[in-house]
Amino acid sequence: MSLKDFRIIAKLGEGAYSSVYKVQRISDEQEYALKRVKLLNLSEKEKQNALNEVRILASIQSPYIVGYKEAFIDDSSMALCVIMEYATGGDLFAKLGQCYKAKTRLSEQEIWAYAIQLILGLKALHDMNILHRDLKSANVFLTKDSDRIQLGDLNVSKVLRHEMAYTQTGTPYYASPEVWRDQPYNLKSDIWSLGCVIYEMCTLKPPFKGKDMES
Repeated sequence: MSLKDFRIIAKLGEGAYSSVYKVQRISDEQEYALKRVKLLNLSEKEKQNALNEVRILASIQSPYIVGYKEAFIDDSSMALCVIMEYATGGDLFAKLGQCYKAKTRLSEQEIWAYAIQLILGLKALHDMNILHRDLKSANVFLTKDSDRIQLGDLNVSKVLRHEMAYTQTGTPYYASPEVWRDQPYNLKSDIWSLGCVIYEMCTLKPPFKGKDMES
């Protein structure tokens, strides 16, 4: 399998070391999300994070986790390519942004449905002793009719080989106090982030904000 087997339809997003595209597999015209992670200038730890995402995705079978399809190294661009299920409804952060602009809110029924599915997705991870470590509305993906959601972007996920993890990671608005204090943390840190996402679904804003990193 190589990039030649796929047709790029659109760019969905871009980070410091990776880009995500909507692609179509030429052989069967099925649409997928392709995450391309640059390997050339990555440190060994960052390469391991990329490979970690593939390993974790491949090991999880849950309707509430973005489905993994396959992965390969593209030699021409020295990139790791991960083929995933394409979330046709975009992400929860964008949906909440649309609500904010339109001065509307999610219904209580929607909030309950999303919250329950988030909990089931986290349970699938935690049952395998895996922390998500970056749960936020931008990493919650929706189906086309928005009736089902899936957790995605597991590149900072970590299997707890010991009881506690120490690496400071995640997104400021959703990170637990122990993460910000650079203290050991465990699966409960994901539950804090879950609470932040549920609060954001209800109010269209995160519960904790500051003007700078210290505050």
